[in-house]
This record gives sequence, structure tokens and C-alpha cells, in this order.
Amino acid sequence: MWKVPLFKIYSDRNDQDSISHVIKRGRDWAVGPEIKEFEDNITRFTGTKHCVVFNSGTSALHATLLSHKVKQGSGVAVPSFSFISTANSVLFVNARPVFVDIEKEKLGMDPEKLEHTIKKQKINAIIPVHYAGQSCKIDEIVDIAKRKKILVIEDAAESLGTTYKKKMTGTFGDSAILSFAPNKVITTGEGGAVLTNSREIYQRLLLVRSHGRDDVTNYFASSGQADYVSLGYNFRMPSAIAALGISQLKKIRKIINMRRRVAAFYNKQFSGIEDIVTPKPGKNFDHVYQLYSIIIKNGKRDELARHLGKAGIMSKVYFQPIHLTRFYKKLYGFKGGELPVTEQTSKEILTLPLYPHMSKRDMSFVASEVRKFFEK
Repeated sequence: MWKVPLFKIYSDRNDQDSISHVIKRGRDWAVGPEIKEFEDNITRFTGTKHCVVFNSGTSALHATLLSHKVKQGSGVAVPSFSFISTANSVLFVNARPVFVDIEKEKLGMDPEKLEHTIKKQKINAIIPVHYAGQSCKIDEIVDIAKRKKILVIEDAAESLGTTYKKKMTGTFGDSAILSFAPNKVITTGEGGAVLTNSREIYQRLLLVRSHGRDDVTNYFASSGQADYVSLGYNFRMPSAIAALGISQLKKIRKIINMRRRVAAFYNKQFSGIEDIVTPKPGKNFDHVYQLYSIIIKNGKRDELARHLGKAGIMSKVYFQPIHLTRFYKKLYGFKGGELPVTEQTSKEILTLPLYPHMSKRDMSFVASEVRKFFEK
């Protein structure tokens, strides 16, 4: 058991009551009114026209690719510095992930390297990832995509609530996905969503989410027969989970401020350590610190992680390169060296514990152990 885990979920009585309400009414545990309410609340919060919630962020990305009709064999530019579902979802639709290196500043897809990749091979879609709670260089990526007439699907799984130039991530591309997994800014345990301003894409997403069924009424509350107009999946979010999402979203600003409090403490504690680069937003960038990831120079990362582990402090590498996993090495023959910034970053990055209600005692314990390591 860790003395300080990597994250803890922040919840309150309102979260419990929201779930209890759905359970106690004894009906509409699926396709209940909470689904639409959660979707509407997300659109208001993000400033988008349409939202469709799903049972996971992975399902949301899979459904988005299907809804945009990304075809078999299409080249889809993705970063390797991400959770594996970013690339796997491309394979789900029989398209081809094309890995693009990241830039060092925001750890997002490098626009210059993206443009170079587009010159070398056919790219039909781009999935930029906003890493750890801040935007990548999304405006540059979108500019390239517009010039080349390429689809952009933002992977905003880690960045709900953050902005670039006062515009929220998830609102720059053609569509975007969110995740509500346990370590995200707000969580429903599992869950995801798609944001889009396209009515056509919105309607396709609804079909993909529920068996291709043209739902006019609640399927489980109607004696009528529904029509099935396309191939679809069961990617639905349960009503109780949506109710939890509604409750969590109501306090997202509070949660973000609490996260920033912890990050500010860490930044101050580590400011004098030359071998640590702390995450700080630059001009026009915001940060919600979904992860608190630091860069450890001079090859000391693994030793620091071991030191923290012995003290009972959990840390983790977010992320190992997707292209160097066993599956992708076997599939495409990667050997290493293809994406130098990604590979070097993955050798230097370490995520430390951060959660909204982290106590001053736990924050101080983590910081003191990090300082103790470097003082040695």
C-alpha cells in the first residue's frame, strides 16, 4: 500500500446522492434523462454545439473516426507520446497510425515535423494530444490541416477545462474527445465524450453509440419497434454514471483550482533544483495539471523513482512510446530512434502524486523526498 498514491478521486455527498437518485427510482438506469443533461452541460461548459457521451474515451475516439468516415488504409497522424488507445483507435477502423514526434515545450505533436510527415506521405486525419492538462500547439496544427484540407480530431482526454489563447481545448478541431477515467480532471470511473459543431457528425455518433438504431424514443421504455439504419456498437454510458458526471462537472472549477494549488507548491519546492524541469504554462497557455510531470535531467529519473518507491511514494512514467511497445514493434518493425524527442522525453519524464484534496503533509512529504534525493 502506497503512503502517497499517484492520485485520489475527489468526491462529495452530491456525487453519492446523484447516483443514489438514479438507483432508487428503479427505472431508466440506461438511456435516462441524465444522459442528455450531462451532454448539454458539457456543451455549455466548452462552448460547443453538440456533445455525445460514451462509456469510455476509447469508445469516443473509435466512434469519432467512424463518424468522420476515416477509411481503411487512411494515414492518421498521431503522437507516440500518449496513451495507447490514441493509436489503437486508428487500427479499430482499419486505418494506419503514422507516428509524429513531439516538441519539447508542450510535449505535444510537433507542427514542423507534422508538416514534414505530410510532405512525405498521404495523411487523411490528425489526432493531436493535449498532454497532462495543457494545450499542445494546436493553432499551428489546425493551420496546417486547413491548408492541406485534413481532418483534425483533438484528443483532449487530459485537458478538460484548460485553454489556449482563452479558447478551450477540444474546440479547435473538427471534433474532439474527452475522457472521464479515474485520474482525469473530473471522473465517472469510466466514460468519455465527443465534442463537435457538426450536426451531421453528431447524428452519426448517436447511431454508432447504440447499435445503429434510429432512436426516436427511449428504447427501453417504448413498446414500439425501432429501426436499425447502420452498423453500430453498444458504447452507451449508464444513467448513474452520467448523473455522477453532472455532479462532478458542477465543481470542475473548484477541482482545477485545487490542482493548481498543489502544482504551485511543487513548483516552488523544486525551483532551486537544476536537474528538474517543472511544468509551467507559457504565454497564452493555461494548465489544469491533470498530471504533474517533471523532466529529470542527467539520467537520474529511474533512480529517483526507486528512491520515492522505497519511501512509499508512487510515481509513474506517462508515457512510454507507443511505437516501442511489443505490439507496434512487431506490427511495423520499429527498432527505436525513429522519434528522438519522444524517446528521450520518455526516458526523462516522471509523474508525481497530485490530487485535488492532497494534504499539506503529503505534499511536503513528496517534496522533501525529492529534495533529499538531489541533496544526496
